[in-house]
Amino acid sequence: MFNLNSKNSARQNKILLWIAIVFPVLVILLWQFASTHGLVKASLVPAPLTIAKTFLSYIESGKLWKNLSVSFGRVACGYVIGAVCGVVAGFLMGLFKPVNAAFSGIVSVLRPIPTIALVPIVILLAGIGFSSKVAIIAFGSFWPVLLNTVHGIQSVDNKLLEVAYTYRIPTLKTIFKIIVPSSIPAILTGLRLGMSNAWMSVVAAEMIASSTGIGYLITLSRETANARVMYMCVLVIGVIGLFIDRGLTRLEHYYLAKTRGITDSK
Repeated sequence: MFNLNSKNSARQNKILLWIAIVFPVLVILLWQFASTHGLVKASLVPAPLTIAKTFLSYIESGKLWKNLSVSFGRVACGYVIGAVCGVVAGFLMGLFKPVNAAFSGIVSVLRPIPTIALVPIVILLAGIGFSSKVAIIAFGSFWPVLLNTVHGIQSVDNKLLEVAYTYRIPTLKTIFKIIVPSSIPAILTGLRLGMSNAWMSVVAAEMIASSTGIGYLITLSRETANARVMYMCVLVIGVIGLFIDRGLTRLEHYYLAKTRGITDSK
C-alpha cells in the first residue's frame, strides 16, 4: 500500500497521476476496439471516434453551443434563486431553534424527493416555459446549500459564543463577526454541491418539456434512435460538470487560503 507520508510521496503521487491518466485511455481504447470489431453493437454503443466526429460536427454547425447557452442561462437563474434561498433559510434554521423545529419535518420529507419527480407538478403549475425550468433548477440547488449552511452554523465553536456572551457582544455583531466567518467553509461546500445539482436538474427538466437545451438534444436523439448524438451529449454533460466542480473547488481553496491562511493541498 502507498504511504503518502513517506519520503517517496512525490514519486508515489506521480505514479497515481499516471494511473489516473492511463486507465481512462485504456478504457477508451477497449471501447473503440469492441465497437469496431463487433463485440458490441455499434448502433447501440458507437465507437469513441464516431462520437468525437459527431461532437466536431455539432461544434462546427453551432448546434451544440446554441443549446448549451440556453441551458447555461437557465442554470444561472435557477442556481442564484436556489442558493440565495438556501443560505437565508439555512441561517434562520441554524440560528433560531423554533424555526428549525418548525421546518425540520418539512425538510426531511421534501429533501429525498428526486428533482425529476417534481417536473410534472411544476409543469402543471407553471407550464413548460422558462419559469418552470428555473423553478426545477432552484429546487435542486436549494437543498445542498440549505443543509450545509445549517451544519456550518451549528458547528460554530461554543467557546467563541461563550466569550461573546461573557463580554456582552451585541447579537448582530456576534453573528457577523463569529458565526458567519466560522460557517463560511461549510457554506462554500454547499454552494459547490448546489451548482452540481443545478446542472443535473436542468438536464432533467429539458428532457421532459423543452424544445431547446442539452437535455432536449438527448431526448430528441433517443426518439430518433441517434445513439451518436445521445452519447455525445451525455459525455459533454459529464465533462462540463467536472469542470464546474473543479473550478468551484479551486475558488473555494483560494478563498480559504487568502482569508484563513489554509494552503491548498490539491
